Amino acid sequence: MVEEENRGREEAARGVLQGIEESTPVAIKELLAGGVAGGVAKTAVAPLERVKILFQTRRADFQGIGLFGSFQKIIRTEGVIGFYRGNGASVARIVPYAALHYMAYEQYRRWIIHGFPDINRGPVLDLVSGSIAGGTAVLCTYPLDLVRTKLAYQVIESSKLKFTGLISSGQVYHGIRDCMTKIYRKNGIKGLYRGVGPSLYGIFPYSGLKFYFYEEMKSHVPEERKNDIVVKLACGSVAGLFGQTITYPLDVVRRQMQVHSLSTSSEGTAKGTFETLAMIVQNQGWRQLFSGLSINFLKVVPSVAIGFTVYDVMKSWLKVPAREEISIKAITEEGKSHASSSWQS
Repeated sequence: MVEEENRGREEAARGVLQGIEESTPVAIKELLAGGVAGGVAKTAVAPLERVKILFQTRRADFQGIGLFGSFQKIIRTEGVIGFYRGNGASVARIVPYAALHYMAYEQYRRWIIHGFPDINRGPVLDLVSGSIAGGTAVLCTYPLDLVRTKLAYQVIESSKLKFTGLISSGQVYHGIRDCMTKIYRKNGIKGLYRGVGPSLYGIFPYSGLKFYFYEEMKSHVPEERKNDIVVKLACGSVAGLFGQTITYPLDVVRRQMQVHSLSTSSEGTAKGTFETLAMIVQNQGWRQLFSGLSINFLKVVPSVAIGFTVYDVMKSWLKVPAREEISIKAITEEGKSHASSSWQS
């Protein structure tokens, strides 16, 4: 009797979960899958991201000591937790960013197919959809990216419990909320979006190229191997590598604009994207535009690979229909709607 009651409860619970699963809109499932993928991927490469930012922003005490020297210095001054300084803001940004990015990509792709049913369903469609989706996600989450960079730029000497590398006024950020509040009080909304120009210039081609290369590579994979996780990881790695290399200089410009007010060694003043780009080339040399690129290769390969793979796995786990099934269903429903309207008139 007891076993039958337990079995009945389990079946009822499964029925409720199945009902929730079936009633949940596809866009919500894609948001959830994208958010999980972004959070997992970003946390996995947080130590390399911290060192990359320190290189990009030319902290004097991190110049010329290399990757392993930087790791040793962070461990010596801040401990292991130093590798994850700013990662809270990073994850807080990347979860909504990745969720919006993947969901918007899928949505824009569906809208384009819906508006132009005869369009080629190849990688060019992914390039356009990915580019627009990247811009949408950046505009929605940029203030958190700015906060993440400022927090990561600060270095704490553990023995003195003091922040170093800051301007003489001693402005210190003690967390995400504190940093965002101080920026807003000083410069308003404009301050929270400082550096958004190069972010948009960079994300449009990077996001589009990332999806383009990923889908292009998958199109050459035999059908029976497309669900292989190793294959997904390989396709994602190459996609991230190519996309990031092409757009990396704009990432350097963005980082330097974000930390300009904190740096003790800022050469001159630069208000915009192109002024900052010219200043970097003139005062720091063109090689600075690729500073930290080798670390970025180490970071991007696992990050993009993990991101795409976790996203695909999450979509499968959440039972998100294949893209073509969703597109065909939307077009069919639209056709029925038009037919019904014509019949009634």
